[in-house]
Amino acid sequence: MTLSTSIGRVLIVGATGFIGRFVAEASLDAGRPTYVLLRPSSENHSKNKVDKALQDRGAILLNGLANDKELMVKLLKEHNIEIVISAVGGGRILDQLSLVEAISSAGTVKRFLPSEFGHDVDRAEPVEPGNQMYKEKRQVRRLVEKLDIPFTYICCNSIASWPYYDNTHPSEVIPPLDQFQIYGDGSVKAYFVAGTDIGKFTMKTVDDGRTVNKSVHFRPDCNFYNMNELAALWEKKIRRTLPRTIVTEDDLLSIAAENRIPQSIVASFTHDIFIKGCQVNFPIDGPNEIEVSSLYPNEPFRSLDDCFNDFLMKMEGENPKQSNENPASKPVVEAIAITATCA
Repeated sequence: MTLSTSIGRVLIVGATGFIGRFVAEASLDAGRPTYVLLRPSSENHSKNKVDKALQDRGAILLNGLANDKELMVKLLKEHNIEIVISAVGGGRILDQLSLVEAISSAGTVKRFLPSEFGHDVDRAEPVEPGNQMYKEKRQVRRLVEKLDIPFTYICCNSIASWPYYDNTHPSEVIPPLDQFQIYGDGSVKAYFVAGTDIGKFTMKTVDDGRTVNKSVHFRPDCNFYNMNELAALWEKKIRRTLPRTIVTEDDLLSIAAENRIPQSIVASFTHDIFIKGCQVNFPIDGPNEIEVSSLYPNEPFRSLDDCFNDFLMKMEGENPKQSNENPASKPVVEAIAITATCA
């Protein structure tokens, strides 16, 4: 399979999801011919709005299912797709096995990015039920490698939001105003990356020859925080101190053991990050892995400090008539929004 450094046509699977939309928007921002695979007859109005927004920006919508190998071969050939990016959700990870086979058969694809966008699944091993998702992602990796498809694995670590183990999507979470839940002693660090940066840097890697058959890790120094530091940052923003409650390792393991989906899966990941330190307990020094900042040293990351300013602005917008009776009970938007970035 011949590699090319030209800007090729991109097909994004899962573009209506949280990460997928950032990737699709970054592809359009870069001026790439961008195709989006849609599940037929979706009744999800929120996702339909995303489809329409992407189409209005120039995305070309294709109907089909990733696990329909025959159809995917047809679409890849018909539209001469050179780059395939998958951002499918946890319940559809194994749909990628048929997609990988279709990519191999079509012969047009010069790079495949499977649905990773988290931890390095060959390095991390959370307790069950979270590890089952990693086992499925490993199955996809091994098939990609067996069929000799050029790949890039995006290991972007945590999304820049307040980390909870409950059933709340990161896109809907704001830092607390009543109390902090601290995992363990709160000292284990993790890397946090804004969704826009996940999209931006992902699209930079897709035809970069340095990222062929490599795991690309996102470890921005400016967004390297533990739970205690996150709490302190948020307290600085709202200008008051909040009480802390400890969520112990046993607490997280108990929630994981209940096998309630998705709460138990998220609890297992929270345990892996903030108790076991899965994002920081290994060096990036293998021949097939690289840190994204070493590739693009002049491209800044959006800082977590800046992301927290967005939370303040969001809350201010939702509560435009805040009471003056007890200012300490309300978040305060700083007069000048900080737009810090980090390289």
